[in-house]
Amino acid sequence: MTEKYHSPVLIIGSGAAGYTAAIYTARANLQPRLISGMEPGGQMTITTDVENFPGFADVIQGPWLMEQMRMQAEHVGTEIFNDLITSIDFSKKPFTAVADSGNTFTADTVIVATGAKARWLGLESEDKFKGYGVSACATCDGFFYRGKEVAVVGGGNTAVEEALYLTTHADKVTLIHRRSQLRAEKILQQRLLEHEKIQTIWDCVVEEIIGDENPLGVTAIKLRNVKTNEINELSVHGLFIAIGHTPSTDIFSGKISMDREGYIITAPDSTATNISGVFAAGDVQDKIFRQAVTAAGTGCMAALEVEKYLSEPTK
Repeated sequence: MTEKYHSPVLIIGSGAAGYTAAIYTARANLQPRLISGMEPGGQMTITTDVENFPGFADVIQGPWLMEQMRMQAEHVGTEIFNDLITSIDFSKKPFTAVADSGNTFTADTVIVATGAKARWLGLESEDKFKGYGVSACATCDGFFYRGKEVAVVGGGNTAVEEALYLTTHADKVTLIHRRSQLRAEKILQQRLLEHEKIQTIWDCVVEEIIGDENPLGVTAIKLRNVKTNEINELSVHGLFIAIGHTPSTDIFSGKISMDREGYIITAPDSTATNISGVFAAGDVQDKIFRQAVTAAGTGCMAALEVEKYLSEPTK
C-alpha cells in the first residue's frame, strides 16, 4: 500500500552532501525526510581507503564513513527511505515527488543531493579492481601510489590535470588516449608533454586490467592499438579513469536550470537554484572539486539556507 508523506524539507540523495544536510536540518527541528536513491551513500561506498577526510588519524573505509553519517542523521531525527525518486514537480508548492515504491512525498523545500557518477570503461576486470588499483579520482587516491607507476585514461582537461597531479606522488605516469591528439587546453597539453615523469601512449584503448588475487591489486593493463589492433602490456600499480563524470539529474531535466553538461546551476556563494525553495548540494552542482569534504560542506550550506528560507514569514 502506497503512502503520502509531507515534511518541511525533502532531501533527495544520500552521500556526504545528503547526510550532512539531513543532520543539520534535523538539528534545526525541520523533520527532514531523506530518499537514499539507487546507491545509498553515493560514490564513497565504492571507495576503500579514505585518508583525507578530516577527523580521522588512521585510514578509514568509505562505506563505513557513509554508514556513520547515515546513523548520525537518523540519530538526530532524520527519517530515511531506501527508495528512488522517479518524478518530481517543482511547478507549484508544496513540491511533489513520486518514488519508485509508489509513495508520494511533498515538501515545502527540497535539497537535491543526487551526486554524479564517474564514467567507466565498462570492462569486467575494471569492476573487479575498483578500489584496489582502479580509481576515478587522483586527488582522492593518488597518495597511495607514492614511488609507484600509474596510468591515466583520457584526453580532456580532467585526464591531463589528473596526470599532472599524480606526478607529485608517482614515479612515472603514463597517459593513454584513444586518439592521436589531446582535447585538453593547449597550455595543459604543453605542461603534460614537457613533464619528465609523464609518457603518452596514443591511439590505444584499455582491453583488460590484470592483477593479483591475494591481496587484490592491479599489476598491469593490456592495451590495444586502435589502428593496428596490436596488443601490448603495460606494467602499472594503479589505473585512473578520467573520461568524465555524469551528474545524476535526469529526472530534473527541463524542471530546473542546468549547464550543458547537466550539472545543476546554483547562485554564487549559495546552494540556491533558480527555483525558490529548491537547493542543490554536492557533486550534482560541483564539477570542479568532487570531494567528500566539499560535498559535506555544501550539504551544510543547503541546510542552513533552507532553515533561513523557512523562517522568512513570506514563505
